[in-house]
Amino acid sequence: MPSDSSGSEVAGQGVKRRRIPSPDVIVHSLSLLVAMFVTWLLLSGFFQAFLLTLGVISCLIVVAIALRMDVVDREAFPVHLTFRIPLYWLWLIKEIWLAAVDVTKRVLSPSLISPTLIELDSTQHSELGQVIYANSITLTPGTFTIRVYGNKLLVHALSQDGADGLATGDMDRRVTALEAK
Repeated sequence: MPSDSSGSEVAGQGVKRRRIPSPDVIVHSLSLLVAMFVTWLLLSGFFQAFLLTLGVISCLIVVAIALRMDVVDREAFPVHLTFRIPLYWLWLIKEIWLAAVDVTKRVLSPSLISPTLIELDSTQHSELGQVIYANSITLTPGTFTIRVYGNKLLVHALSQDGADGLATGDMDRRVTALEAK
């Protein structure tokens, strides 16, 4: 029964061949399954065998649907960030706190506000890295990523000091290190 290289049927004859998932997809699928079940367990609080079984089955169904839709990949569930992201979050929380204190001072003394637009270069190697960088900027009070185009970000800062802080590239370096293989 003839079929083309993509595994689809030719002339309506034969059976479709299924592609075997790559080891990378299998790892991401299993990680997604574990993360979903742990989340379900923490949110439900049920520890009876029947309900645990239903939780596992529902998580398996969702992963099967995600695999069928071909959306399980490196960016959909970034397992490679699992061990580095907590340290980055701690650093980001500290930066958010410091920026919140700075914004509070500026709001209480409006003469310190000097809105500024700045264009930043991003050194991330993937779209996921750029999204993490842009969202980290936006999460930090007093700054907002307006646009991402190519390897550039257009950012609004509440003050020139905030823009200068971003221009040092510390956040960019940390996100690039976070996404490194």
